Amino acid sequence: MPSFMRRLLTTSALISFAIPAASALAAPASVQSDGSEKPVRQVKPAVAAASSSQPSMMGSTAPTDQAPENLDVKGARHRSVGGGLMIKEDAAKSRSTVTSEFIQKQAPGLNPMQLIEMLPGVNTTSTDPMGLSGGHVSMRGLTESQIGFTLEGFPINDIGNYAVYPQEIVDPENLRTINVEQGSADLDSPHISATGGAVNMYLLDPKERLGGKIVGSYGNYNARRIFGRLDTGYVGHTNVRGYVSFSDAVEQSWRGPGGQNKLHGETKWVSEWGKGNKISFSLVGNQSTGVLFPTTYMDTWQQKGIHNAYASKWDPKNPSSNYYQLHRNPFTNIYASAPSTFTLTDNLTLTETPYFWYGNGNGGGAYSESLTKQQYGSQAMTGSIGPYNASNTSSLLLYNPSNTQTYRPGAVTKLSLHTGINRLSIGYWFEYSKQIQTGPYSLIDYATGKPEDLLGGGPNLVLANGQTAQYRDTLTQTRIHTMFIADSLSLLHNRLTLEAGLKYTVVNRQGHNFLPDTSTGPYINGSWQQPLPAASIRFKINDENQLFASSTTNFRIPMNTSLYDSGAYYAGSGYSTHANANMKPEISISEEFGWRYQGPLVMSSITYFHYNFTNRLYQQTVTMANGDYYSQSINGGNSHADGVDVEVGTRPILYHLRPYFSAEYINARTDSNVAAGSGSDYVFSKGKFAPQTPKYSLAFNLDYDDGHFFAGYGLKYIAKQYSTFNNDQHIPGYLTMNVNAGYRFKDWGIMKSPTLRLNLRNITDRHYLGYVNGTAANALATTGVYGTKIKGGSSTYSIAAPFMVMGSASVDF
Repeated sequence: MPSFMRRLLTTSALISFAIPAASALAAPASVQSDGSEKPVRQVKPAVAAASSSQPSMMGSTAPTDQAPENLDVKGARHRSVGGGLMIKEDAAKSRSTVTSEFIQKQAPGLNPMQLIEMLPGVNTTSTDPMGLSGGHVSMRGLTESQIGFTLEGFPINDIGNYAVYPQEIVDPENLRTINVEQGSADLDSPHISATGGAVNMYLLDPKERLGGKIVGSYGNYNARRIFGRLDTGYVGHTNVRGYVSFSDAVEQSWRGPGGQNKLHGETKWVSEWGKGNKISFSLVGNQSTGVLFPTTYMDTWQQKGIHNAYASKWDPKNPSSNYYQLHRNPFTNIYASAPSTFTLTDNLTLTETPYFWYGNGNGGGAYSESLTKQQYGSQAMTGSIGPYNASNTSSLLLYNPSNTQTYRPGAVTKLSLHTGINRLSIGYWFEYSKQIQTGPYSLIDYATGKPEDLLGGGPNLVLANGQTAQYRDTLTQTRIHTMFIADSLSLLHNRLTLEAGLKYTVVNRQGHNFLPDTSTGPYINGSWQQPLPAASIRFKINDENQLFASSTTNFRIPMNTSLYDSGAYYAGSGYSTHANANMKPEISISEEFGWRYQGPLVMSSITYFHYNFTNRLYQQTVTMANGDYYSQSINGGNSHADGVDVEVGTRPILYHLRPYFSAEYINARTDSNVAAGSGSDYVFSKGKFAPQTPKYSLAFNLDYDDGHFFAGYGLKYIAKQYSTFNNDQHIPGYLTMNVNAGYRFKDWGIMKSPTLRLNLRNITDRHYLGYVNGTAANALATTGVYGTKIKGGSSTYSIAAPFMVMGSASVDF
């Protein structure tokens, strides 16, 4: 069977069980005069996608809290601001929004991180042009592991290390909006890591009539993508409507051999009835198998530039662990959620968002292993795998992937009471996750250089005592109990809004490390409890001007990797990764004060922000006197920042032009000296500029749209970013530019709005380091606080994607 068909069948299987379940969500029936039942169908009046029908309050993340949107982008584009990069906003804190109009003009298949790159405070980079291998994002100098990501109200961040893999989340054709909260997440946001803000994604609702969309794209690096969506309209005599979509994307690696591919399916079903009752169900399935891109060190970048890649050829007589087939990234994800709202009385509303998150896959790697001397903790013994053992083979190159399986059910429940000028919300978030992380050793096919099993299945390396050798072998169970309450008081005919709330989170982690001779023993329990207050105020000076201020507290518990010893075992220093199980949570306190102008032609906002961090968590590599080394999660002390965000956009002005501009200035400082070297001394980092933080960032987008012809030009500048706490190494600032152009033809029969589109990204083909992956205390040799001579460390970097051109054709029906 062709690979394309196998992948199509896989995705179809992922989404097929959702259709009968969602079709059962019929609305209650009304009784006609003859006694028969007639389904009640209430169609809400359409409003512009770029507006909000009511003031936003703390605790309004659930998609069912959002105003209904007008799905007719063609009609909405004449009213939107900045080409879809701004909407009318009433939140009492900083928030920026990308709408479907902007998304649909970008290159098809871009991931959510790429789509928010123009917003203030956002610094994003991708390692490949289409974003199929992932990417990174930071906001106000805080990385994605400190930013909470949600889709349809459920969490996307990895439950263990809080990483985000944007290529797995959603197809952009199905996105309604992406909201970016630069300073803090809402109280009801289901996160235990969002110390630096939140990114919330919402899917389009299904159409009311039978229809669909087809998009085909082709670009350089032999990039190919096809997307199709079928909308059912209302099913029979019910209020149920839904859609099923599918996409398939492939791309050759732009540096090094191999490529990336992604098979993706989505379905969403909605039933609405009565006054404000809505049940929805969404299911996302993703399967990808790409070749990883290696990160780089600064000296490697200076020597090799973009030519730092895995080897393209395999020599059976001289096998290399650097062969690209040994560094693939197979992963399968299934996300399901059912965000729903029920109007219990005229004043009482229940919002319920149950969800389930499943993931299974790995990142590949390979090592030459001795079969005559394997470590089982402090014990040395022989090993065997398949036909190979210590009597016939001394060493062997083996495949060693980092496998992860995640099972993550949860639910967010919220009751909202509306009594005149007051709105009170109380809620509870519960989640119970299991994450199994292993690192077995398995065989490589020496004829081809490929792993015999891409997921690391048997036969595996077995030690003389009968135990399977593992680089890591842990089970983490995390239970989250979060209670929240928020109250909003509207005064002076809704000109003044006062909000206050409290979230109390209890997180319990039970860890089981199956490796022997660990410093913390086989069973590790972690428990964290934290009250998180929030308060805000918004005052409307008039219909066009408003002031707002907010103060919020957020926290991030230590990553699950901090609970465990793992990796290679060295006599005298133990495992290459040391546990630090008694770490305190990272706490952030954020304050904002801002002004918005929302006129008929121009909209703008300016926000001053300040944040303080205590117990800043990061990973450090320590070099021992004997040359051995280990890494460990540590408390990096305190930090603070002050800054300003600016955002300006217009509705169509001269010749259908809509400019948009955003900027940020930030002064982020480290308040503590950071441990370095062997861990017994510190570098003089107190008062230095915080790493991974550009002091300035600027963005400009110019959109033209006359209804048929459309075009856009985008520019983004990111200032230099330090990669060490000692400020002795950095990546230079960089400027990138993107261009898009297209034409919408008149409807032709059943074909609606046939469109041709051309997208160019990074048009100058600039080669640059786009992101600081891992920081170091210092890059150059220095003298520590206590006089110790400290050797230079090594920061790691991601190489950003090059020039891309992609042509697309699409049609609705």
